[in-house]
Amino acid sequence: MKNRLLLFISTIVFVLITGTAFAQQLQISGTVKTGNKVIEGATVTLLPDTLKTASDAAGHFAFNSLKPGSYEVLVTYLGAETYRKKVNLKVQSITLSVNVKQEDTRELSEVNVQDTAFKQASGNLRQIEGTAIYAGKKTEVINIGSLNANLATNNTRQIYSRAAGINIIEYDGGGLQLGIGGRGLNPSRVSNFNTRQNGYDISADALGYPESYYTPTTEAVDRIEIIRGAASLQYGTQFGGLINFKMKQGPANKLMEITSRQTVGSFGFFNTFNSIGGSTKKLNYYAYYQYKRGDGWRPNSRFSQHGAYIHLDYAISDKLKITGEYTYMDYLAHLPGGLTDNDFEEDAHQSVRARNWFKVNWNLASISLDYKFSDNTKLNWRTYHLDAGRTALGILDFINTNDDGGPRDMLKDHYDNYGTELRVLHQYKLGGTQTNSLLTGVRVYKGKTLRSQGAADAGSGPVFEYSGAFPTSSQYTFPGINVAVFAENIFQITDKWSVTPGARFEFISTKADGYYTKRSSPYPDYYLIQTPETKVNNRSFVFFGIGTSYKPAKRVEVYANISQNYRSVNFNDIRVLNQNARVDSNLTDERGYTIDGGVRGNINSFMRYDVSVFYLKYNRRIGSVFTASDDYTVAYRFRKNIGDSRNIGLESLLEADLLKAFTQGASKYKLSVFTNFALIDAKYVNSLDKSVLKGNKVEFVPPVLFRTGLSFGNKRFDVSYQFSYVGKQYSDATNTEYSPRAVDGAVPAYKVMDLSASYNWKWFTLSGSINNLANEKYFTRRADGYPGPGILPSDPRGYYMTLQIKY
Repeated sequence: MKNRLLLFISTIVFVLITGTAFAQQLQISGTVKTGNKVIEGATVTLLPDTLKTASDAAGHFAFNSLKPGSYEVLVTYLGAETYRKKVNLKVQSITLSVNVKQEDTRELSEVNVQDTAFKQASGNLRQIEGTAIYAGKKTEVINIGSLNANLATNNTRQIYSRAAGINIIEYDGGGLQLGIGGRGLNPSRVSNFNTRQNGYDISADALGYPESYYTPTTEAVDRIEIIRGAASLQYGTQFGGLINFKMKQGPANKLMEITSRQTVGSFGFFNTFNSIGGSTKKLNYYAYYQYKRGDGWRPNSRFSQHGAYIHLDYAISDKLKITGEYTYMDYLAHLPGGLTDNDFEEDAHQSVRARNWFKVNWNLASISLDYKFSDNTKLNWRTYHLDAGRTALGILDFINTNDDGGPRDMLKDHYDNYGTELRVLHQYKLGGTQTNSLLTGVRVYKGKTLRSQGAADAGSGPVFEYSGAFPTSSQYTFPGINVAVFAENIFQITDKWSVTPGARFEFISTKADGYYTKRSSPYPDYYLIQTPETKVNNRSFVFFGIGTSYKPAKRVEVYANISQNYRSVNFNDIRVLNQNARVDSNLTDERGYTIDGGVRGNINSFMRYDVSVFYLKYNRRIGSVFTASDDYTVAYRFRKNIGDSRNIGLESLLEADLLKAFTQGASKYKLSVFTNFALIDAKYVNSLDKSVLKGNKVEFVPPVLFRTGLSFGNKRFDVSYQFSYVGKQYSDATNTEYSPRAVDGAVPAYKVMDLSASYNWKWFTLSGSINNLANEKYFTRRADGYPGPGILPSDPRGYYMTLQIKY
């Protein structure tokens, strides 16, 4: 460990020292503000060269590699007067302080509506965003305000339609949980992504149980940021990368803005979302409350959810800002359970489980500090605490057997996590002609999960109480500690070419302390024997990555990167008693790497494209193997290190406004089309299990993912249509086509269509959607436990209507 730490420190010193090889450049830079508040996203144009950039989260912008001469700086921002400044660049760089004036509020509101009507729904992150570096990485941005989608139900197909290569599990019709995976990784509760909200973790336990039972309501989300496998250097070791939900803030130009959205729909669905936000002097605030309920389309499938959120940020000075946030979510769901293949074919509407329930409570608080030492150096320090829990109650027995009553099984978790992350971004010139950027950071995380399982209430309602004096199956405490130090540096070799190396040091400590029970013999006069168990697993390592970006033309970028990945054994891989699943006690952590390469850009501001290829190497992959006796009297999923796999794929996204292209921007209407196409070849190249043959397909990997759609309208109305196709995939590594208990088997290919429309008039917006327009009968998952087991049928055709008032 000492040698690795010395290697890491040497890497950082090398990054700092090697910058001395570059020479001085001429630069025009500055900070954009309105009053004392910095402005992010202002468009800055440099004439006569028509160079463009945007101000970052600290309001900073810069034009590098300039020749001496006369220039004019033009700054535009929605709702603000245009700023113009002529400068004469001679032998020294120029730093400007730009203060823009806000226009009249009544005019601002009208401009805002027109702008969002024609904004593309997809985008990419800039090379530097706040205190994060994304140069040379595969990044995607989903602009929620530009989507015509069913936001009340968090319709995943529509929301993530422009994220390439995303496989989706559909849990419920209310959008209570999110299940997405990328590039052939398990979509279950986003467990293969590092999932964050405004930069801090929201999963149950980011170290030992990275599943997300809380999903931010899309009605309160401004945009979703997705960074693929190369995100491991800055955000942790997950193979999938990062998903970050950027929540809305109060408008900077209003004292108060109120939004109220009321949605009704099929299957007894009702949703009310109400928010308030605004700015006063140095304070920006935003808060919402949401309640949703539904009866579901199958028997035994109702749910109700409450959610709330508050954001406050205060600019103490021009250099220091403090932000506090709190998130609350609570829901109770009656689960209809899974079906066998025969039951699904006969009647997907039916339910054979009436006593299954699921309850989640989430409390998440964070505080962050942003400090600007200078125009070139800034700091972000975020700290958060999660106090949450989830409880599953019901019958986990095989789905092809009857529920004859008696005590139910209950799994109960409580999560108590603390995390803090400090980042410093420094931009420097050490004798060169280009500006380089160094990001360093440290993360400290402490998690503790209390988990128990045992026989519980024998009734049929949501009574979450164990039936005995102690949990009859198991009870554990899972403490964990993670300390990480990371660094990345953008070496701007020329104004077109950059290279970004990085490194991350990780120390991980996971423990398990508790007991599990066994039955004595003979039966039926048995008693329970508690067997104590303690496990400790400490490890530390350094992993590396490097990326590059080249811009051969003004709106074209070629990028590539390679980064190492790592995933630790989680709590579910230690001890859960389930007749449908068993776990190998000798599981080990997974390692591998990801390679990306692609080209992205814009064509004449009316078309955006991003086409890339990837190679994902996954060593000692943990997965499920279907295990059964000859007569199927004993059958279960066995979770173990299966072997080494490799995923190769093509991902592409094209999005264009055809009317804007044909009319050279003169049309008052838009006809936006997009095509999202991915091909993935994923197979095992080395097997550690005799039932998994070399060349078997990797589970949860559709070979084809295709989504396309079009949207027509103007600033008042919009009509959108979307088509989705997902190829056949397998639920286990043996590529089992069928099993009597439906836990394992193929997930057939399916196609789904959605239609949405909206109309805006002054304060009012009326919108509606028809999901699963053709009433396709399909499913996306076979579950071995909750919310199954068995096949989980997806929702049939549903109708939804929303009335929004915003003033």
